[in-house]
Amino acid sequence: MAKKTAIITGSNSGIGLGAAHALAAAGYNVIINSFTDRREDHELAKELAAKYSTEVAYIKADMSNGAECRALVEKSVEKFGTVDVLVNNAGIQFVAPVEEFPAEKWDAIIAINLTSAFHTTAAALPHMKKAGWGRIINIASAHGLRASPFKSAYVAAKHGVIGFTKTVALEVAEKHITSNAICPGYVLTPLVEAQIPDQMKAHNMDRETVIRDVMLEKQATKEFATVDQIGATVVFLASDAAAQITGTSISVDGGWTAA
Repeated sequence: MAKKTAIITGSNSGIGLGAAHALAAAGYNVIINSFTDRREDHELAKELAAKYSTEVAYIKADMSNGAECRALVEKSVEKFGTVDVLVNNAGIQFVAPVEEFPAEKWDAIIAINLTSAFHTTAAALPHMKKAGWGRIINIASAHGLRASPFKSAYVAAKHGVIGFTKTVALEVAEKHITSNAICPGYVLTPLVEAQIPDQMKAHNMDRETVIRDVMLEKQATKEFATVDQIGATVVFLASDAAAQITGTSISVDGGWTAA
């Protein structure tokens, strides 16, 4: 059988890169993506390919641009002939009170965190229907299930992702295509790691205390989730074992949403 192909948006670092590692290790052809087109982006693809003995390509696409979102899917199909797994992961964040929230930041967050998933999914579904199999996996957030102050655009976008996930699941339920969302809590990515010194300074706390009492206040385990754990969840949802899991959200949040 031909190898399956997975596209992961926003995947040259963090959760997306963790998903790329996991899917490559599971034997998928993998497309990694970001909005840059640097030598190191393409080198990263080569490193993944060599490490896991599979095919990996880097394709530049700006997830704030609908045409580029759709082109990412078509270019992936041109390269590998199919798109079997689509992981909508690209996202950005900005924090401010609603009345002070810059309109351009709102527009960018909604475009990248939510609208991009519409465009990539709309482009991928015809190929999945033709193949008679597919997996849409959207990286939402605990903030897709719960709100926090000062994150209006992010919370709105992630709630939207979960609603979109459910709608797609119902539309393709008889096509052997599933649509699910993963809702991470705090994940220890380079972006989160970089926030720790600023939080230590702002709260006048040591590293361990600021992690436990500030950053992980709502995570009952008081431990970060890891990119490897999110990647493993992606691989599970892409597997035949998850064929009857669709239209739902899986929380990987250390108990954040249990309360």
